[in-house]
Amino acid sequence: MPKTNKTILVVEDEKSLAFLLEQKINQEGLTASTAKDGKEGLMMALKDHPDLILLDIIMPKMNGVKMLEKLREDEWGKSVPVLLLTNVSNPDDIRESLKNNATDYLIKSDWQIEDVINKVKSTLKLS
Repeated sequence: MPKTNKTILVVEDEKSLAFLLEQKINQEGLTASTAKDGKEGLMMALKDHPDLILLDIIMPKMNGVKMLEKLREDEWGKSVPVLLLTNVSNPDDIRESLKNNATDYLIKSDWQIEDVINKVKSTLKLS
């Protein structure tokens, strides 16, 4: 797979899932980094300015909705694409996240790792 200069930040507290996503993203020629909670994710996002963020909603320290809210307060953070990964299928929580300009969301029980990669590539206009 040819290497692109696109970077993806995976903010996910489930270690095995974060690792799996990171490996798969790197295999696709993209560069992935991971954060274990929203607080670390926000700090890394604002410092590294990734091209896209995969963001879990339910996490310790700072949840994904709060991280997205804070991210959108930053000049750079206003426009970065954010794909939410969630076990939450509560329409109110999803609406709240989309209100903060999440690009899209994937409910964890509904997708395979390939679906996430395809969504990342289409969002970054790589496919």
